[in-house]
Amino acid sequence: MSELTLLLLQVGFLILLWFFVFAVVYSLRADLFGVKVRKLPDPAPAAAPSGPGAPAGVTAPVAPVAAAAAPSPARASAPSPTASGAQTATRDAVARIVITSGPKAGLELPLGTEALTIGRSSESGLVIRDDYTSSHHARLLLWGDQWMIQDLDSTNGTWHDGARVTTPVPVRVGAAIKVGATTFELRK
Repeated sequence: MSELTLLLLQVGFLILLWFFVFAVVYSLRADLFGVKVRKLPDPAPAAAPSGPGAPAGVTAPVAPVAAAAAPSPARASAPSPTASGAQTATRDAVARIVITSGPKAGLELPLGTEALTIGRSSESGLVIRDDYTSSHHARLLLWGDQWMIQDLDSTNGTWHDGARVTTPVPVRVGAAIKVGATTFELRK
């Protein structure tokens, strides 16, 4: 083999080696530095009176239209959980989160009004140590009067009642939520 061919092979292998190093660092960056958390818009406050009896300059607030509330064309044929009679998890109806399977099966945590971060990080409110859970995997939050589950760009995804969570979705009481190898549900 000529010297030029050997030099080109060495340079090619060096480039390939650096490509793999950057690929590993890129895939681990979320675990090393955390992930960017998207904020949900504030829920609409209670409607203020507007009209002749209202103070001057005060009008009723307009409720923002949530993209998650409008059915997508792909989901238009599927019945909504509330239409089928299933109860969504509201602040008054839910008191605790119960882990039904996984390393911490049987654990019950009371729910307040604060958001609960679920993940492998020690900063999480519910720490789940398994190989399939990201550092900041998902977040359970109270949005208005309804509990929502939000995936925080986890590698293996968050599942609610058998469907992958891509946008914040309302949580139903008793519906299985799967994060990594752990399954839990909200109960009264």
